Amino acid sequence: MIHRVVAIGGRPGSGKSTAGRRVAGSLGLDYRSAGEVFRAEAARRGLDLDAFGLYASAHPEVDRALDGAMQELARPGVVLDGRIQGVLCRRRGVAVHAVEITASEEERVRRVAARDGESVDAARAHLRAREASERDRYRRFYGIDLDRTDADLTVDSTHARPDEVAATIVAFVRAHDREAPP
Repeated sequence: MIHRVVAIGGRPGSGKSTAGRRVAGSLGLDYRSAGEVFRAEAARRGLDLDAFGLYASAHPEVDRALDGAMQELARPGVVLDGRIQGVLCRRRGVAVHAVEITASEEERVRRVAARDGESVDAARAHLRAREASERDRYRRFYGIDLDRTDADLTVDSTHARPDEVAATIVAFVRAHDREAPP
């Protein structure tokens, strides 16, 4: 049994979702993704991610509802995949293993282009727009600076295979997990 939430954050294309799914599978935990919820809501509204990010910038209730729903899931036995979920858990006093996955911009752009079936130039433009939107929204809505992290573990996935990234996180969680204080 894992006694803390495992929150995995990182920039778009860093590999956080791939790692999150693998970590959840390896540890027998539930997996929840803020990105999947955001994408589903954008699709429901008939918007692409850039347009929905702009909409969310002017409508704080979008992020607050999504993040509130994610935080309702924050309990031992759950992997939360999302840029700010570790910070939000800590603010609420939820015991968490906060993990940050990094990767070079070049690698993240390559991954996003392959995932979304678009050119490298288009992926770079979308990635930068999304990052700017998130940076602005999280600063304004929550006072969170995405350039500063208080992660318990940072893993650079630039040259690592997904199974290596996940194995590093699983080993960390197993070595550092202890029952959360009451």
